[in-house]
Amino acid sequence: MRAAVLRENAEIRVEGLPRRYPELPWREDPLAIEVDYPTPTVGPGKVLMRVLACGVCYTDIDIVEGRVRCKTPLVPGHQIVGRVVEAGPGVGDPVEGEVVGVAWIGEACGRCGYCSTGLENLCDDFRATGCHLDGGYAEYALAHADFVHRIPPSMDYASAAPLLCAGAVGYRALKLADLRDGLRLGLFGFGASAHIVIQVARRLFPSSEIYVFSRSPEHRELAEALGADWAGHPSEDPPGRLDRAIDFTPVGEVTVRALELLERGGVLVVNVIRKQTQIALDYARHLWLERTVRSVANVTRRDVRELLEVAARLGVRTEVQSYPLEEANRALRDLKAARVRGSAVLRTA
Repeated sequence: MRAAVLRENAEIRVEGLPRRYPELPWREDPLAIEVDYPTPTVGPGKVLMRVLACGVCYTDIDIVEGRVRCKTPLVPGHQIVGRVVEAGPGVGDPVEGEVVGVAWIGEACGRCGYCSTGLENLCDDFRATGCHLDGGYAEYALAHADFVHRIPPSMDYASAAPLLCAGAVGYRALKLADLRDGLRLGLFGFGASAHIVIQVARRLFPSSEIYVFSRSPEHRELAEALGADWAGHPSEDPPGRLDRAIDFTPVGEVTVRALELLERGGVLVVNVIRKQTQIALDYARHLWLERTVRSVANVTRRDVRELLEVAARLGVRTEVQSYPLEEANRALRDLKAARVRGSAVLRTA
């Protein structure tokens, strides 16, 4: 089958961005586009999907550049929409022909205290799609039947793909923020995840003001089009202090800035797996007066399924920039350079 394959970690070379990891190869095309990568074999409890679309996530950049350690060779991609073409022994659901999604959470033990309480995202045996398991930058993908999600029939395949990670992890961050109607929300960074979260928050909490902080004028324009009450550069002061905030960015300085703008008793949720720069906090300025900082650790199956239902019911739309599978490297470069409006998605069918 055709697949975009990571054979070794490399820093993604983007014109205009400085080199940060001289110990790694520096490549514009870190993924090999292969035409004869082995098609997965279906085993017990698994389903084989013909991939229809796969979202491109900033975590994929972290994986390529080695900040998230994964197996190699690897087919990245953890926002997969595909049609089931074969079900393995013991699988009664889903059935062949159904369109399903696969998210970052690919497997968990199912037995530990976390799994038994619906927190399988914290399981010691958590295995991630497109990291520990081959993902969706390919024509076919294998998934555990218990970890797939039905795609609502009203959704376009490419539009549904970003909901499986960008949307779901943002939705989890929104829940962890404990936002209530009327509280002021700040969103720092406005890529794939935030442009979905703002729509959910706008519909569920109509009386809450939403402020968006982004370095990109185009992203600020999109934020205002999607309902932001104010959009500005992270260095700018918003009209009011924040009761709740979500940091979607890979840099530590933005976390500090968010805490500077957080009201007493406020909550900041950091919605990234890895920060590329240090977070330097001063207790009195950033944490005192009962401010709370929480991190997001992956997503649960419940998060994904709730978000798919909420998105279908509330008419949440994803802004999609599509690429053919063969241009997976260009999609990664565009995402790293913040040239993607909304979400990047590979169309493989």
